[in-house]
Amino acid sequence: MTTRTFRITVRGVFDGLGTEQRSELLAGAAEHDVLQAAFTAEGHLSYDLAARPAFTFRFLDEGEAEEDILEAIERAEAAATAWLCARGYGFKRLRAQGEDLSQAPLGKRQRRAIAQNTTP
Repeated sequence: MTTRTFRITVRGVFDGLGTEQRSELLAGAAEHDVLQAAFTAEGHLSYDLAARPAFTFRFLDEGEAEEDILEAIERAEAAATAWLCARGYGFKRLRAQGEDLSQAPLGKRQRRAIAQNTTP
C-alpha cells in the first residue's frame, strides 16, 4: 500500500490572555511569523498578535488509507490543544481541516513534467 501525506491546519483565536502571556507571545513572534510557516510533523505555530489574536498550527501527517485523514485531524487538534493548555493560553473557536496531498490537483509545471516523461 502507498503512503498518503496529509497537511492539517488547526485554526483558532487566543482568548483571555493576561499581560504576561501576551508579552510572552509578542516576544516569540519572530519565530512564529506567518511568512516562515511550514507544515511539520510536530506542528508549526504562526500568529501575528499585533494584528489580530488568531493563530494557525500546521501539521504534516501520514496514513495508508483515505480514511486515515480523520485520525490525523484528531491528532493535530489534540496536539494543538495540548500545546496551548500546557502554556496556559486561553483559546476559542478551534477548528481543523485536512488535505490529502495525493488528492490535490497538480499544478501546471507538474502536469507538464508528467506529460514530458510519458511522451514516447
